Amino acid sequence: MLKIENIDKKFKGFHLQQINLEVEQGEYFMLLGKSGSGKSLILEILAGMQKPDSGKVVLRNKEITHLDIRKRNIGLLFQDNAIFSHLSVFDNIAYPLRSKGFSKKEINRKANQLAKDFDIGHLTKRKTTNLSGGETQRVALARTLAMKPDLLLLDEPLTSLDVQLRQGIRKLLRKINRQGQTIIHVTHDHEEAILLADRVAVINQGKIIQSGTTEDVFHYPKNEFVANFTGIKNFFMTSFKPDNSQGVYLAEIKPGLSFKILQKPHNTLGSVILRCQDIILSKNKAETTAVNNFQGTIMEILPALNGFELLVDIGIRLSVLISRESLQKLNLEEGMHIWVSFKASAVRVLG
Repeated sequence: MLKIENIDKKFKGFHLQQINLEVEQGEYFMLLGKSGSGKSLILEILAGMQKPDSGKVVLRNKEITHLDIRKRNIGLLFQDNAIFSHLSVFDNIAYPLRSKGFSKKEINRKANQLAKDFDIGHLTKRKTTNLSGGETQRVALARTLAMKPDLLLLDEPLTSLDVQLRQGIRKLLRKINRQGQTIIHVTHDHEEAILLADRVAVINQGKIIQSGTTEDVFHYPKNEFVANFTGIKNFFMTSFKPDNSQGVYLAEIKPGLSFKILQKPHNTLGSVILRCQDIILSKNKAETTAVNNFQGTIMEILPALNGFELLVDIGIRLSVLISRESLQKLNLEEGMHIWVSFKASAVRVLG
């Protein structure tokens, strides 16, 4: 549906380099990166606001690299929404329809239907200056989709919204996507990617570092940058050697401390990751199929998004995520001795 081939764009102090991506029809694709990484520039190139120095953009088997912005059937929604403050909600949604010469009857039908679909039908006569952040976002989305774009580009659409409003807009974006709308969404928030995307690409300093399904990128990061950026805190440099057990290897984190792993390393030196949620805590050494068992001390207990993060010293510091219920059930406190366990399959070799 969309192919980006070898796109380069150079500015003073920044270089977007050899960007290659494919997005399928009906896919929700997320560009994930820090501010200044180049992700918004990619959207501007797709929309026709910037011209690349080299490479090409192909949409529906037609090259659009140098096509005028007005001739691309692409909708672009920026973080600030850019709705017309002097117009009503209805007139904002109807604006692109009027500019394309639809009849008054068709404009009324389409605009009112969009307002209904986006749960703002009761607001059509209201001035946009009197809307909440979530309502403003819905108006902007309805107006952008009025012309049924082949591709919807979203640049940090949830950044300015509070938690409750974000949940509503996420639900709306999922609905739009399930109805067949192809979406490319730019964000720095890895939680958004997990909740919304079919596939993601991580970009850093103008380069695509890794791309793939959400599961592949978040469970199997290729390097330390991707691991850190996607929220994996247990990252360790290690040396590898075979264990006596068939099909099991040892990742030596430090002298006297090794993890048993299943994934075959390609080199004798490298690094491993362990997700916080893959670690189990118990007060006593548990009878478990997990082959990695260590006794440690709880150094800190910190509030987290979905429970608590515990920093446990087992000779190295492990970050562990548990629910509030588990914390209370185990009656955990800082300074307490605790057992941690995790499966060999939970330890991933980067590479």
